[in-house]
Amino acid sequence: MAEEKGEGPEDVDTIGVYVGGRNIDGERHGEGWAVLPNGDFYQGCYCRGMRSGKGLYVFKNGARYEGEWRKAMKYGVGTMTYPDGSRYEGDWRHDLKQGFGAYYYPNGDIYEGAWFKGKRHGLGTYLFAEYQIKFMGTWVEGAIEGPGQIIYPRVRYHGSWLRGKPKGPGCFVFDTNCMQHGFYLLMKDPALEEFGEGEEEKEDKEVKEERQEEGGEEEVEIDETMGKISIWRARNVTAYMAEFLPPEPVPLPIHDSIPSLSEESIVTDIIQFEIPSVAAEEEGVDDSDSWLMHRQQFLEETEQKG
Repeated sequence: MAEEKGEGPEDVDTIGVYVGGRNIDGERHGEGWAVLPNGDFYQGCYCRGMRSGKGLYVFKNGARYEGEWRKAMKYGVGTMTYPDGSRYEGDWRHDLKQGFGAYYYPNGDIYEGAWFKGKRHGLGTYLFAEYQIKFMGTWVEGAIEGPGQIIYPRVRYHGSWLRGKPKGPGCFVFDTNCMQHGFYLLMKDPALEEFGEGEEEKEDKEVKEERQEEGGEEEVEIDETMGKISIWRARNVTAYMAEFLPPEPVPLPIHDSIPSLSEESIVTDIIQFEIPSVAAEEEGVDDSDSWLMHRQQFLEETEQKG
């Protein structure tokens, strides 16, 4: 999709159509609008020939991005609406979702939390709209990983996940003020073994192990969740006691090797980056429903826990 990459500088008058300000070097600078050769449309701020500041970019496939730009890339706070009706509102860096943001899916599902290099990564919550079930925990490179909890209408589960599947000790907490303790085991999916796929996975694992022993192949990480399902094994039931709950999820450390553009950005009297307001836009609107309020709380909590 075109939105995954920056479109680059637009400083050639003979390519596309441009109406707006220019600097003394003839580069697009200030406010203006442009129709690109591929049919895309942009209206907003430029700096030295590149989109910088606030602007609206409409893709010919129907997608649109409205928010902040730096050096022709989505950078800052903005909203991306996709052709299928899904929408992302939140932080961007180098044309990728990064920071805190909320993604609204066409089926009504909502993810709200941390992003890193375009993937869900860190603390977040995911609402399954059809069943009104919410997951709260951590993601690693787009997959649920580590401690978390699932909140059902009358019960919640506390435990750990491995590549999107519950695994290890955990407990169900019921609204009757009691707890069921046990653990999730990863078992081979009977539906796969019915077609012989279980044996193929076993043979493939044995071949990889033999090659590693012979030194003919580098160590390959084996996905222990592949072809398996999680099975709950209950052990006992007790009264509710908070000290029996598994560890809570914590923010993940982020190691970003991509240099920041903030120091290189040029701010003029025309091109300014305003801090987004977290106040409700209309009187009577619940602040808790604002993703910007959640974003501020998320950043404060992350800083405190870090």
